Amino acid sequence: MISLGGLGTQLGIKLFEATREKQIDLVARDALSARQIAAFSERIGSIGSAKELIADTEVYTFVMRAFDLEAQIFGKALVRKTLESDISESSALVNRLTDTNIKTMYKTLGFEPGGGGSANFADLDWQSDMVARFKERLVLNNAAEDNEGAGLALDFKAKASGINTWFDVLKDADLGKFMRRALSIPDAVVGVDVDRQAEIFAQKFDITKLKDPAEVDKLVSRFAAVYDVIEGISTQQNSAALTLMQNAVSAGQGGNISIITIDIPTIGKTGYNAYR
Repeated sequence: MISLGGLGTQLGIKLFEATREKQIDLVARDALSARQIAAFSERIGSIGSAKELIADTEVYTFVMRAFDLEAQIFGKALVRKTLESDISESSALVNRLTDTNIKTMYKTLGFEPGGGGSANFADLDWQSDMVARFKERLVLNNAAEDNEGAGLALDFKAKASGINTWFDVLKDADLGKFMRRALSIPDAVVGVDVDRQAEIFAQKFDITKLKDPAEVDKLVSRFAAVYDVIEGISTQQNSAALTLMQNAVSAGQGGNISIITIDIPTIGKTGYNAYR
């Protein structure tokens, strides 16, 4: 993989986006990932229930990794009960869990209430979308391991179009952190009642703007500037980043890359003490 370590947030994002296709290709060729992709493609069409999915370790692991739930892979009993619950019932387990990725997985897999077979599994287009989701999630997670700021921003960009309310943000720890930084809201706000948190965020930003890609990019630029100031990331890393990008282009890992300069206003230390 192409490392984003040691780079400023904005440059990390630019390098990732310039080499995205190459990184996805590298993920597909990784031995473990390739084996899980092959297992999913070969066997998902024959899986007829949530119970059968959980029993097939390779396919189950593929699915959990695709929905960024790798840390919960060993909770098979809970996952099965969740997939077998009926989302139309307010008390259903899938509606009581706070991790939004679980509900996304539930809806995407499309099991019948009780965990019966899903019509999606035999659909080749659906299978292709799942493989693409798996690869995308792995490269995003690798980016976050190398560079937290870039990882938070890239994860936000991937999820932005699906954000409809501030509660969608507040239920996701990474989205919450991104928005706090982007909107200069102290981390202490997490101790406030969730309804009040939503009001605070709403006063800072009109969430309907996230449907506009240009507004998403503006928010990412604001986040990158604030995040690097708070974390003490030096802008002197630019030359190293430029070298990496030039090498990536030379190696055929990216297309034409345009480096942009962000106009960062002077930021006084006093306003950021709450973050430390």
